[in-house]
Amino acid sequence: MSGEVASNKNDKTLEPTILVIFGITGDLSSRYLLPALFHLIKDGMIHEETVILGVTRSSKTISEVFENVSFCGRDDHSVCDPETLERMKKHTQMFQMDLDKSDDYSTLHKRLDELENERGFCMNRIYYLSIPPLAYAPVIQHLGENKLNESCSHNVSKTRLLVEKPFGFNLESAEKLIKETSSVFSEEQIFRIDHYLAKETVQNILTFRFKNPIFEPLWNQQYIAGITISAFEEIGVLGRAAFYDPLGALRDFIQSHLIQIMAIVTMDKPKSFNTENIHISKQELMQHIEAVPGEKIAERTKRAQYIGYREEIDKPDSVTETYASILVYIDTPRWQGVPIRLVTGKSMNIRKTEVRMSFHGAEGQANNHLRFRIQPNEGIELDLLTKKPGYTEDVQSTKMDFTYDLHSPEHGYPDAYERVLVDAIKGDRTLFATSEEVLASWRVVQPVLDNWATHSDDLTEYEVGSKDLTEDIVK
Repeated sequence: MSGEVASNKNDKTLEPTILVIFGITGDLSSRYLLPALFHLIKDGMIHEETVILGVTRSSKTISEVFENVSFCGRDDHSVCDPETLERMKKHTQMFQMDLDKSDDYSTLHKRLDELENERGFCMNRIYYLSIPPLAYAPVIQHLGENKLNESCSHNVSKTRLLVEKPFGFNLESAEKLIKETSSVFSEEQIFRIDHYLAKETVQNILTFRFKNPIFEPLWNQQYIAGITISAFEEIGVLGRAAFYDPLGALRDFIQSHLIQIMAIVTMDKPKSFNTENIHISKQELMQHIEAVPGEKIAERTKRAQYIGYREEIDKPDSVTETYASILVYIDTPRWQGVPIRLVTGKSMNIRKTEVRMSFHGAEGQANNHLRFRIQPNEGIELDLLTKKPGYTEDVQSTKMDFTYDLHSPEHGYPDAYERVLVDAIKGDRTLFATSEEVLASWRVVQPVLDNWATHSDDLTEYEVGSKDLTEDIVK
């Protein structure tokens, strides 16, 4: 087998890859991963020799796996391109194995070698763990035991591991999982997915801050009165009780997503905008996020559960929070004293994920607000005060609004999971969490988790469709 990778004249086409999906029949794969691959194939991004190898315990066929997938949910009228669907079927193969049997991994290794021998060149190998987090460690150990952490025989192409959150259940388990994973894969091989970091507006925060010199001088405690980073959903758990109830809102969203977004909003300018320096700036910032002191937890945190949750999951004694809010501070000169509220909730009155920055206003005037709308209706919005037309000096609030759909209606922008896959194949780790970032985020929430674990008398209830329960904390 030649060590050379097949070339392609299409510059945007990614290198040929074997994408091994553990859990291809699962909910995450059906709802996000396979539709993202469909659109990458449709857009000509996937190399013609790339193989999608779906791992399953059962003997399901490709057609059986695909029949429950909405490939074109975000397209106009949800009409699929039949030609693209046929191309995707040609890219896809199934591989039946038992994840608990080491011998099956040896067989998998032989199959990957066969795929490369058939094509005559080495290929990147990506293992996507679309499986329950408790299964991560055993699968990773089996991959290492059977040398599936290595590249192909000519050592030309790369082998990478993609894992979904949550990365651990608490600080201790996260440290253990990171240690176990790093014993098999190097840090450069590990891609910890936070799909919120791959959303277009989140990526645009750094560009907005550092490429527009009118804003960066204002990005500090002298001008910013407070920051709220929120993620609300109108839906409840929707049959995901087995996954959600052990976690709760604090682990599910604040620890994993919102602290990462917070780091991007508040980090210092990196020395350069490459992967290494962006992560250095994020990690330095995250080391200065103050954990909520034990004596302040009652004052700075709130947890609640929507009415009907216990009946919905058939667990009458559940004390899992479906709403969580914590108030944190950053111990740096830039952010000293600025309250930052991280809040999330299910079954709320609105679906939105956004960053809202409030600026100090003149006495008697409303503050200016800057919003990064992450979803839906992605965009950037700035509230300004302007004089009303006419003979009076009355003022009015005026919005300056950049909306992606209005400014790029023809070309659009990639879905978050499309960006995740593209960057993983390229080997770009910018939008993936490092081990240090994961541990830093757990250190912030661990005191709150410890406190909540000892009692539940502060768990309140709220009606389905409620507004934000702590909106007045940061104006």
